[in-house]
Amino acid sequence: MYAVILAGGGGTRLWPLSRSRRPKPFLPLLEGHRTLLEAGVKRLAPLIAPEDVYVVTDTRYAPLVREVAPQVPPQNIVGEPFGRNTAAAVALMAHAIDRPDDDIMVVLPADQAVRDEERFRAALAAAAERAAGGDLVTLGVEPTEPSTGYGYVIATGEPELHADRDTFRVERFEEKPTPERARELIASRSAYWNAGIFVWRRSAAMAGLERYSADISDPIAAWSTDTTPSGDAGWPGDALGGVYQDLRDTSIDYALLEPASLDGQVAVVPISVGWSDLGSWSALRDQRAAEGASAFSTEGEARVIDVDGVDLLVHAAGGRMVATVGLEGVIVVDTPEALLVISADAAQDVKKVVNQLKDEDSELL
Repeated sequence: MYAVILAGGGGTRLWPLSRSRRPKPFLPLLEGHRTLLEAGVKRLAPLIAPEDVYVVTDTRYAPLVREVAPQVPPQNIVGEPFGRNTAAAVALMAHAIDRPDDDIMVVLPADQAVRDEERFRAALAAAAERAAGGDLVTLGVEPTEPSTGYGYVIATGEPELHADRDTFRVERFEEKPTPERARELIASRSAYWNAGIFVWRRSAAMAGLERYSADISDPIAAWSTDTTPSGDAGWPGDALGGVYQDLRDTSIDYALLEPASLDGQVAVVPISVGWSDLGSWSALRDQRAAEGASAFSTEGEARVIDVDGVDLLVHAAGGRMVATVGLEGVIVVDTPEALLVISADAAQDVKKVVNQLKDEDSELL
């Protein structure tokens, strides 16, 4: 069994800390100044040892992977010339990594948090057991609320027991729903949040991509046939640019999982492990509260003083004092170049600031 960690996302909803020069997976957001990528690699052990962990990222970030996850061998850091979404990344890792065809491949994002790591590994083991039979398997998070921020995995039929855990056939996937539809899905008790975590045999992934998304799979397969890995961190990088520029920009969900589910080839392992995608500053605040961690964090010489604050998150990385008095439900993020002050209820709207900065071609991204 081996793991492929997808570490190419920008995480713009965590602006101004997450920037193009140091995106979300490489930020010290967790207790003890741990980065999300570092925590993700350690979370897999002992089920998957570091030497069996591969990281695919923009080739520019290969040095950051080496910095925050030095236990990952340099030759296991695979660089894309630029992002083409998760379908291209998975196809690259399925074809370019020299592993046995029947080896179990675990695919997961770098930018997630999990509180119960032992139960998480147990779920991966159950998914691997089911995947050994040929299914494409996803982990589905048992929802705690009718969220409109996640896609849903809809299960059907009776459970099958694998590694002492229930697994189900997937009927279909649904995109982020309306509030009314989200409440219906929760009431059905057969719908799970799509966490973007997948487990399958390498050969099953390659066959599925060939069947449903040959326009992505074939060019990468042809390229990998004529290419020998260099063993350098960040390989192949720009050498793949000519192939990547013509690939369809789409997710592995659209390219493989959704059409395969309609053909009855996808299964789900439900999980309840304290999972969060940390997709906003308010999600990070809630994650820290659930872990009993401080809502106030600093980098370098920065300091935070709070007086009578309630439900706050303050991250000071600007090298100066940040003082808050009598605030409730507010998030403050201070960096040397930009200061963000936002209501926690509007944390998702950080993307509106990012969009405006994009329109201005700002150097603050």
